[in-house]
Amino acid sequence: MKLWNSIEQAFKRKWLRLFEKWFDRGIVSPNLINLYAIRRILVVRQHDQLGDFLLSTPVWRALRQFFPQAHIAVIARTYTAELAQHNEYLNEVLVVPEKLLWWTPAKIWRLFRGLRRGWDLTIVLNTVSHSLTSDLLAYFSGARYILGSEHRIFPGCKRNFFYNLVARCFAQAKPQSERNLDIVRHLGIDTEGRGEVMTLTAQEKLFANSFMRQHGVGEKEVVIAMHPGAGKINNRWPVEKFAELANLLHRQYAVRLILTWGPHEKALGLDLRRRLQFDPIVLAGMKLRQLAAILAHCDIFVCNDTGVMHLAAAVGTPLVAVFGPTDPLEWKPIGKKFVAVRSQTQRCANVTSEQVLQAIQSLLGKKLAVRREPPDEALSPPTSDLTDEDTQNFIRRFVSKTK
Repeated sequence: MKLWNSIEQAFKRKWLRLFEKWFDRGIVSPNLINLYAIRRILVVRQHDQLGDFLLSTPVWRALRQFFPQAHIAVIARTYTAELAQHNEYLNEVLVVPEKLLWWTPAKIWRLFRGLRRGWDLTIVLNTVSHSLTSDLLAYFSGARYILGSEHRIFPGCKRNFFYNLVARCFAQAKPQSERNLDIVRHLGIDTEGRGEVMTLTAQEKLFANSFMRQHGVGEKEVVIAMHPGAGKINNRWPVEKFAELANLLHRQYAVRLILTWGPHEKALGLDLRRRLQFDPIVLAGMKLRQLAAILAHCDIFVCNDTGVMHLAAAVGTPLVAVFGPTDPLEWKPIGKKFVAVRSQTQRCANVTSEQVLQAIQSLLGKKLAVRREPPDEALSPPTSDLTDEDTQNFIRRFVSKTK
């Protein structure tokens, strides 16, 4: 989609304002809408960032609670669409492929047919960024009402003219999930549940159970997962501090450690593994839903401010996240069992392992049992490519048995 993104940006800067008078349908007051007549709702959230996508999931809950009988769908990119599959609040997921090479006549027809299914209300969640593609998808949905934020007006335009329902954007800092909910609050729709949500299938839960048994993890053992990566380098806590924390936990407490990293972070993950004085369970090469199922089995997740932080939160796993330049008020998952640790300098490197350990101790409480026997002597885990292969072999064996 890089070529399309370049075209989109150039069009927004130079030409879009010329189309405003043709596409502008005027603004409708929410008081004039019969919400009880709305039966089909489409949510457009085709942003490709994992965290941004999951932070919009409270909107799905709010819509389902307000419209229990409605047909609710979300439109998303391939990368994030799988997280919406099987969601308890949705009836349908429409997919926009990320790359032009992935577009086929069948996929184009499927998307077009999905867009033209008679939507009553289309909602664009334009909180973090404002995508022209999202607005065009909303426009071509043919919905009578299109709802979006007044925020992030395109250059040269007077307002976000694709929307005839325009939600107010509040200036004060607040969690991004709240900003998403502010859009539907324009129609008086809200929910008490502010947390991100992802629904796991029975097979995915069985997969995670089998994986834990395969690695000898008992039902009562405390499992701590660690993820040293982050897409933004400045959001990364130094790998040596992850190692210091992991070794400290292993020496002092009876815990099992799971180590995971992203598809482009193998060198980082192996660097952490080499620094450990014991042999962890390694997750590599797993799909997002498989990773989420295993994280749901963990007692706590230690990570940076990155997408998998929200993945863990969406399946209800308590977590401690190291924050640096980004504000945890905006980006930390909502809930007392999700803790952000940040230094006064707002640099990840200045967060100590003791600070993170204290947060872990506070969350786990009595579950964190002191180790009664000294740990095994330091091991030197292999650093070959077998890590990914072993994990994939297990996945293939599991899938073949459950077919």
